[in-house]
Amino acid sequence: MDHVGLGRHRRLIAAIGALALVGTLGATACSGSSDGSKEVNQAAGPTTALPDNKATGTPVKIGLVSTEGGAAVSLVEMRQGAEAAVQYVNNNGGGMAGHPIDLVVCKQQEEPTSATNCANQFVEQKVAAVLSPGTSQGPAIVPIVAGAGIPYVTLNGVSAVELTSPDSSALSAGLPGTLTAAATAAKDQGMKTFTMFASDGGGTAGIIQAMGEPIFQGFGVDLTVVPLALGIPDVTPVVTSGLASKPDGMSIIADAAMCTSVLKAVQTTAPTIKKVLNTVCLDKNVLDIVGVQSVKGNIGIAATDVTSDKPGSVLYRSVLAQYAPNLAMTGPASSGYQAVMATVQAGSGITGDVNAASIKQALKTAVNVEMPAGGGITFSCDGTAFPQMPSICSRQMLIGEISDQGIPQNLKVTG
Repeated sequence: MDHVGLGRHRRLIAAIGALALVGTLGATACSGSSDGSKEVNQAAGPTTALPDNKATGTPVKIGLVSTEGGAAVSLVEMRQGAEAAVQYVNNNGGGMAGHPIDLVVCKQQEEPTSATNCANQFVEQKVAAVLSPGTSQGPAIVPIVAGAGIPYVTLNGVSAVELTSPDSSALSAGLPGTLTAAATAAKDQGMKTFTMFASDGGGTAGIIQAMGEPIFQGFGVDLTVVPLALGIPDVTPVVTSGLASKPDGMSIIADAAMCTSVLKAVQTTAPTIKKVLNTVCLDKNVLDIVGVQSVKGNIGIAATDVTSDKPGSVLYRSVLAQYAPNLAMTGPASSGYQAVMATVQAGSGITGDVNAASIKQALKTAVNVEMPAGGGITFSCDGTAFPQMPSICSRQMLIGEISDQGIPQNLKVTG
């Protein structure tokens, strides 16, 4: 690759990282309230009794990067979801390749000093792997743990090192998967033209256009990306201009606050336009302001299947009902749960010692492993899912009609 191509590749990775962070941290940072969680959980679907299969082997230490306590972002529910998963694995699921997990939690505040301290603690405690449901601090953490031979597993990779390091496995599809899911939904809805509003920091809207245009063209849909300047006081003029051509559908890639502003403007400008919305824009705090009726019946993009009767979804509901009954099943707890359970599933075939080397080998040879509570999504961490970013393990996401509770249902796998 020449220097120009390498530069573009790095900028693309950086932009994807910034936008993935919007989705994994920016949205859930304001969705931590447990108000109404019991009602949401009861509506999610039935649960079942958990098996009696206690792990009896030698404990294996697994590190967890917990994003909490920071001034801007605190996601306690991610840790609590991971802890519920570990209790299930140890008490009911037979352990990780037969071994109970000793979860080593380190809390960091989404800034380099605390993140570096966590990385060093993991090395000192000789954990066999480091898990992260999602953090912006991969550049501070990955080099330290990888330098000690410890594999790093993230559900949502948001930095270049997380998306390209041979010691990292990023389990979910990130921005490429989101764009593919949106294009699939547009085609399914018979759309020919589509407008996507995107927060624009460092020219990311242009990169979304460059990445998304060929994806949408492959589905027979013309894509236009409209940048939203960060900190813009009123998005109404931008939204009005962006929808002036009367596209068949629209979407938003931004944090929850920007989603709220855009959706409010759309209610005035084009209230009947078809929408394709990711879970950021379906956050409870967004819907409390814009009203669930403004999104009901449109298409939602998700990475977790909370409501179906698929075994993985029933198990997810059952584990949280048993070990974390006050957590909203539709909230950030699912990220912690999936990070733990996916790593356990990828390592289920390990024979002999469960250590850093065997876990890394199991991850890098994992092919078509079913994502826990993923509604049929699979991941393969052998570098084939998205070759430009070889640590990304999946291209797949879910789409479905948004219910009167703001939850995508009857989900279809895309990618």
